[in-house]
Amino acid sequence: MIFDHNAVCRRAEVRETQGQEPLALGGQGLWAGVLSSGGCVLECAGQQEQVGAPGDLFLGRGGFGLRPLAPCHLLCVRLTGTAVEEFLRGLPGPRFADSAACPGAAELLARVCGADDPDDPANAAAEYGLLCALARADEEVRHLSPLVTRAVQAIRDNYMALYGVEELSAQLGVSKCHLVRVFSAEMGMPPGKYLTSVRIEAAKLLLAEREYNLEMIAGLCGFSGANYLCRVFKRETGLSPAAWRETAAPKAAVQKLPARNNEIYV
Repeated sequence: MIFDHNAVCRRAEVRETQGQEPLALGGQGLWAGVLSSGGCVLECAGQQEQVGAPGDLFLGRGGFGLRPLAPCHLLCVRLTGTAVEEFLRGLPGPRFADSAACPGAAELLARVCGADDPDDPANAAAEYGLLCALARADEEVRHLSPLVTRAVQAIRDNYMALYGVEELSAQLGVSKCHLVRVFSAEMGMPPGKYLTSVRIEAAKLLLAEREYNLEMIAGLCGFSGANYLCRVFKRETGLSPAAWRETAAPKAAVQKLPARNNEIYV
């Protein structure tokens, strides 16, 4: 039997809007998207309205709408297929989700939306990969302790200038050992790795813009220099920054860097 990726998970529709026009999402399958700037309300008959903030993902079966509270940018894709229907069985209703619960989903979403030909088998891996990345987004939002909440926000706000976990723990008024233990238990990774992941995602977005050279990207993302950026980027992604820029940079990248003013990173 020949495997038909279109029957399992395929891109059926892409929607993108910027401004204050409401967005109605219908049709069969799963809508998945990202609110990259601004704020909006998710509206669905029979459930309470939900307010989304910059960086939030949203997902749900067709039949809900998004109403901007201010000028905002929304990018979303409708996926269909047998794997998508299985995913939807465990999703009680449309909802927003913190992108920190599923790192990499926003990048995959941009890649899927930007693909020239959704029927090309080469794009099937990204479509199915996006569905897998969203698997954690349909879980209930984790209730983080005040310490970890402050640590996550400090990393997002100051990833460019933060020297490391020692400085972070001093800012939070706790020992490094205590911070690493609590952060790792609640986030599934130590704070140093979380900081690196935020910096790498920021570097990916800057790499999508050709006018930034590696030395400039390193400085903007908190790396000591271009050589160190290259080593860490290759270790974390399997590609050099130059190779990622040429072969993996999304054609429709979400233009939103990790915020340093209490916004959520995509």
